[in-house]
Amino acid sequence: MRDESPAERRVALFGGTFDPIHRGHLYMASEAQRQCFLNQVIFIPCWQSPHKPDADSTDVGHRLEMTRLATKGLPWAKVSDYETERREVSYSWQTTQHFKNQHPKAQLYWLLGADQWKVIDTWSLTDFLVEHLTFLVCPRGDQPIQSHSGLNSMILEGRFDAVGTDIRAEFKKNTHSAELSKSLSPEVLTYINKQRLYRS
Repeated sequence: MRDESPAERRVALFGGTFDPIHRGHLYMASEAQRQCFLNQVIFIPCWQSPHKPDADSTDVGHRLEMTRLATKGLPWAKVSDYETERREVSYSWQTTQHFKNQHPKAQLYWLLGADQWKVIDTWSLTDFLVEHLTFLVCPRGDQPIQSHSGLNSMILEGRFDAVGTDIRAEFKKNTHSAELSKSLSPEVLTYINKQRLYRS
């Protein structure tokens, strides 16, 4: 990747619970990086998602470590603890403002799946997000891509099917299924087994 001036840098923000981070997340990030010529994709595990207020997420220390393990060796990937260190409900506009201050001259993107894109109009301060971001939408399964006028967006080619809920359910069965090996990187799978996460 060629060196570029700060004004030319393209940085994508990728928020989520990452509970656990799986190959679908990595596929989204790698395709966004490739298709949009991104200099960096910043993975941002959240403390508590406003869209999942009742979710009982795995300890944030484990989620951060799994994200670091999954992205290790990807030169364009960075893991941020910004939202987890705040220890509050994570709103995208706050995160956008933070990284806008960190990268004042960069072009900022927000990477998300079709499920979140479908409900983007429920996000807080969407006008602020529209002003500062271009949304990169990755198709998921057979879900149709919702149309949202007035939002700067790009639909990525390709789609992914991995779902965190299904992965956690597989672990609760206490089996070593082939599906887990397909859905998770070896480093993350080893970490989960060592820490005995997601067991009943």
